[in-house]
Amino acid sequence: MKLRIETFSNVSGGSPFFKAIGHPLAAARANALFAELAAAGPLAIYDPQGLAPELLSLYDLGGAAIAGVFVQKIEALGGSLLGRTVQPVSELPACPATTLLVVAFDAQRIIASIRHLVPPGCRIVSLDALRLPDAMLTNRRRYLDPLNFATNLALLRDADGQHTRLVTCDYWSGWGAPTPPTVWFLLFDANGRELAQWQTTIAAPGASLIVDSREVRARFALPAFTGTLFMHVIGVAGHDVVKYALDTYGDDPTVLSCTHDANAWPSERYAGLPAPADGERVILWIQNSHPRAIPAGEIGLNRMGDDDVRWLDVAIAPFATHALDVGTLFPQARWPQQFEIRAGKYFVRPRYEITAQTGRSRIAHANVEREDLAPDARIPTLTPWLGKGFILPAPILPTRHWRNWLLPTPMSTAQTDLPLAATVYDADGVMLGDWFLGDMPRADCRLLDLNDALARLGIEAGHGHVELRYDFRDGGTADGWLHALMRYQHVASGHIAETSFGAHVFNTILTYRNEPQSYAGPPPGLSTRLFLRLGDDGVDSFCHLIYAASLPWHAQSATRLELHDRMGHLVATRELAIPCGGSRHWRYSEMFDAAERAAAGPGAYVLVRDTTCRLFGYHGLIRDGSAVALDHMFGF
Repeated sequence: MKLRIETFSNVSGGSPFFKAIGHPLAAARANALFAELAAAGPLAIYDPQGLAPELLSLYDLGGAAIAGVFVQKIEALGGSLLGRTVQPVSELPACPATTLLVVAFDAQRIIASIRHLVPPGCRIVSLDALRLPDAMLTNRRRYLDPLNFATNLALLRDADGQHTRLVTCDYWSGWGAPTPPTVWFLLFDANGRELAQWQTTIAAPGASLIVDSREVRARFALPAFTGTLFMHVIGVAGHDVVKYALDTYGDDPTVLSCTHDANAWPSERYAGLPAPADGERVILWIQNSHPRAIPAGEIGLNRMGDDDVRWLDVAIAPFATHALDVGTLFPQARWPQQFEIRAGKYFVRPRYEITAQTGRSRIAHANVEREDLAPDARIPTLTPWLGKGFILPAPILPTRHWRNWLLPTPMSTAQTDLPLAATVYDADGVMLGDWFLGDMPRADCRLLDLNDALARLGIEAGHGHVELRYDFRDGGTADGWLHALMRYQHVASGHIAETSFGAHVFNTILTYRNEPQSYAGPPPGLSTRLFLRLGDDGVDSFCHLIYAASLPWHAQSATRLELHDRMGHLVATRELAIPCGGSRHWRYSEMFDAAERAAAGPGAYVLVRDTTCRLFGYHGLIRDGSAVALDHMFGF
């Protein structure tokens, strides 16, 4: 049964309440408070804002004797909580409680308005007892301001010759933060036990933030670990989203992979988890994101389109990390089959790790599967205004040296079918091939081998891109939440990298249902600000920028590549003109000369800026002859 917590709404954004009560520092205070209340005698609960069900999803009141439950809203009357029928707060004077718990933060005014109703001798406590220290708050005047809970989690590992590196930068200064933020870190091991706690103030506006597992392990003299890194960014502005790139690298040069941020809002379902190919093992990394244990039988998998859910018969401790081998639940499943993850809002967007018999491995992430969508009958009619409409653009890497595969991944419970087509373009936007994939049923999304498809046309492609889009020639339904997984294999080394992502409307002045999305402000999103982290220690970086357009837009982009050193100082710039409908693939070592790269030094990054159009970008790391990593970029 899923947790009764509000995490994210596409209407109102992220909820700060579950973050406030589930913060690791708040959790320690909450457990102590609720144990004290259980021992103090009859307890009354006043829930003026309807938050008690969320609180009780994460905490046990420890067997407290509940004397009554009271509400302010007449609409809430008739409900029940903790086995008690809720009553109007006007009935509070008759309650025999010795303690009243007010389920609210910033509760002074709420308490003042009912103090005359509280029975004599009844102690009053509120959730203000769980407050974080003022020094950790961005807005001390309103505790549940989302900016107070700019938090996220990452999978951090330093074990078995594999290391992880988290990379981002201070992008909040660009949103108006008066000083660079401070980041509070808490590292948990696989069992949810605290390994280390520290904080770092980002060195300068725009400076890099790098957390390397080797440095953390050495600093705190830690044993090998795989666990969760909890991050709380203090002093932010603009938005509460903590974005980062997460790289895996190893003592062996063939170990190299990368993935995206965790998405800080736990979801009921995720999808896009691939089954293993022959000779592979797929591990789903489940990171309990809350201060309560996940009971056995609460996390499950089912093959996409099949209601046979198989449940994990293991409990997972608070903030613990569990490695689920999907083959233990579905030993016969094989790629390109894929799974839904029944997550119950217990954890943030999970990573999965695929290891081949050769020992090579890669990490990628599943995506949020939405339950709030329904088929939209208007989408097939939008062509006169939005042209191609929703486009999912992805790189095509040169077919002589790479294999390229595309697998549609249903990403909402409303997607019973997917009417799709795919088109491949070269770097200048010239169409090389177009394939109607049909109206595919949810349970049978077919893999498109792009190399084979192009070879049948007699085409050996260089760098370019593929666009997956809706095609209703045989009917079908759509909800605008189109996703796919792209898989790439480097022929010479055998190394594989993969990434998954969703479709958007690109570069039109007309808008529909918040599309084209914008990194800043309301739609349409007609500008670009992408972050490209750069490899160190002999690892080169590459970037693949795609100028997708639902309708013809500016003939060429006016793209600026800004190289910054670790302190955020601008070192060098380059200009790119990408044809509308085209793409550009470039390497850091080739785009900027040796003197510029030396001036930028370790920890440098590139900002991709364009004020004329929105580009979709992919970043990668490459160790020539050994390994490659690839994922989509993030913007802010």
